[in-house]
Amino acid sequence: MQFRKTGNPEHVPAVVIGIVERFVEPDLRIKLKDADDDLRLIEDLGIDSLTMMEIVILVEDVLQLSINNDELRNLRTVGDVKTFIDCKIRGLALPKPTKFIPIEQIAAVMPIQPPFLFLNEASVSSSGANGKYKITGQEFFLQGHFKNNPVMPASIMLEALGQLAVLYLLEGAAPEPGKVISSSLIYFTGCEGVRAHRVCRPGDILTLSIKPKRMKMPLATFEGAIRVGQEKAAIAEEITLTFGYAEAVMPPPVTEINGHTTPKPDAVVATSPMRVA
Repeated sequence: MQFRKTGNPEHVPAVVIGIVERFVEPDLRIKLKDADDDLRLIEDLGIDSLTMMEIVILVEDVLQLSINNDELRNLRTVGDVKTFIDCKIRGLALPKPTKFIPIEQIAAVMPIQPPFLFLNEASVSSSGANGKYKITGQEFFLQGHFKNNPVMPASIMLEALGQLAVLYLLEGAAPEPGKVISSSLIYFTGCEGVRAHRVCRPGDILTLSIKPKRMKMPLATFEGAIRVGQEKAAIAEEITLTFGYAEAVMPPPVTEINGHTTPKPDAVVATSPMRVA
C-alpha cells in the first residue's frame, strides 16, 4: 500500500519477501526471516519454475509492472530478485547475472588449497562476492585454539574474507578490459578497521561478503563482513591485496610459402606481468 501511494523503491524488499513467503513451504519460511539475500530460490527455498511464474504474476500485479519471461533466467537468489525488481522500478539497466561457484570450481581456480581453504561455496556479481563456510570442528588449528574450548580464530575469519576477495579478482571482471589477473600474483598486503563481534564455534555457518572499494593496478581494496545468521561476527573496513596480470601471449607472425601461410618458429611474443613484492 505504501509503495502504491509513494512509489518509493525502499519498500520493494519487504514486498518481494512477502510475496515469496506466500509460495514457500511453511517449514522453509523461517529461512526468509533472516533476510539472507544469498538464499537460493531452488536449492534453499524449493521454488520450481512453475512456482516462480506464479510469484512473477503476483509481483506484476502488486507492483504494477511488466516482466519479460526471458529476464527471469538469471534470477537464482532472493537478492537477485530484489535487485532485478528494484532496477525495473527505477528504470535502470539490469546488472550482470550472479555467477555461482561450487566448491569444486573454487578449489580449481584458487591458489589457496585445503586444508587452508575456508570457502564452501561462493557467488560473484558485479557489485561484490558472497560466500559460506561451515566450521566443522575438524579444522587442524582448533586442536589448540583453545584447549577443550574450540573457537574459530579471528585471524582465520579475516583470512576467509581475504580468500573471498581473491576469488572476486579471479572470477569477476578485471579492472582493465581484456586482461586476466594471475592467480600466482595475488598477495595480502594489509587490513584496517578490523573488529570481532561474536565468538564462532563448530557448527556455525559463516556468511561472508566483500565489496570492492578501489581497484587500480597493482592494488585492490575491499570492505568485508561476516555474520552467523543475523548476528554480526566480524567486519573489516579495508582489506587490501596486490595483484598482477597474467602474461599475454600474442598470435605468432606468419610467413607465406607457396601460397600457404605458416607460423614462423619461435615467433611468439609475450609481455611480462608486473610483479609486486
